[in-house]
Amino acid sequence: MGAIGKVPLVCFSSAKKTLSTNRTPLFCAFRCLSTLPSNKKAFIAEGPSLGEFISGEISPDDNPYKRKKGRRLRLPPWLKTEIPIGKNYNKLKETLRELNLSTVCEEAKCPNIGECWGGGKHETATATIMILGDQCTRGCRFCSVKTNKKPPPPDPNEPANTAEAIKRWGLDYIVITSVDRDDLPDGGATHFAETVTEIKKRSPSILVECLTGDFRGDLAGVEAIVKSGLDVYAHNVETVDRLQLLVRDPRANYQQSLEVLRHVKRIQPNVVTKSSLMLGLGEKDEEVLQALKDLREAKVDCVTLGQYMQPTRLHLKVTEYMTPEKFKYWETVGNKLGFSYTASGPLVRSSYKAGEFFLTNLLKARSGHKVTKV
Repeated sequence: MGAIGKVPLVCFSSAKKTLSTNRTPLFCAFRCLSTLPSNKKAFIAEGPSLGEFISGEISPDDNPYKRKKGRRLRLPPWLKTEIPIGKNYNKLKETLRELNLSTVCEEAKCPNIGECWGGGKHETATATIMILGDQCTRGCRFCSVKTNKKPPPPDPNEPANTAEAIKRWGLDYIVITSVDRDDLPDGGATHFAETVTEIKKRSPSILVECLTGDFRGDLAGVEAIVKSGLDVYAHNVETVDRLQLLVRDPRANYQQSLEVLRHVKRIQPNVVTKSSLMLGLGEKDEEVLQALKDLREAKVDCVTLGQYMQPTRLHLKVTEYMTPEKFKYWETVGNKLGFSYTASGPLVRSSYKAGEFFLTNLLKARSGHKVTKV
């Protein structure tokens, strides 16, 4: 019999001899057998008082959508939205299936897909095409894209095929992004640039945004894409400085991403630059503020802030669901810091449609074209 099994025998023996004069040994014996974990004891101690329980008036002193030990984090109502379907939605979907193309919109199950693809009066119909395959050489802990140290080689016909598909769609604004290809000598920059060139050749009036990786700090790759004829260069820092190693692949880092954005402006000051932050990963307000200041120091024109959503149970858990009011606060902060546009909201993503509509007008204004009024 183990040590735990012997305790009651010893305690009962001691208690039998002293039962008539002193009950303390018996009491102590039973207290030492308690198995309630300390976190459960704390949970009970921090719970509502008897008066609050009877009245039903319980006022939590913090965000109920913030992860706490021993409690399940529930999805807040503002993230439970129906996906709208616009008039262009079916047209784009049919073309994608026909040409065997992939979009980040579908792969990531983006909640804004109908809104972005729909377009309409005073709206900018957009889509985000993913090139260079669907297998990434990196393993960021927030992203659900498949990973592979040695993905298949890029399709040499992809730039031309992508451009032809976009021409048939008749979109106003297109976002081209890709997986990271650290296996390629230039990280896929040449392929990226060729795709933009082909798009502009077939659809001169379309606005092209490139959402690129960091090319492991190789600024020659950044320069090749900037000179391809794009209109907006986007690169995401993803999260605050402190959480970089937790959230992103070790080959990516905060300063490297900022340098990519700085270099774009060195090459072509008139190119609009854009970056994005995910919230809800455990960042502090002062860290978010510093990240926004760092982006402005890098002369970034536009920034988006959105809620991090855990794609699968194998990825990083959500630390907190930020309230719409909090996102509104960061929008105000971003505008005060001098960003040309700040898109901030629970469902906002780096290629959010509302931001693209603004960019459409911003780009037209810079080029002297007529600006659409909302």
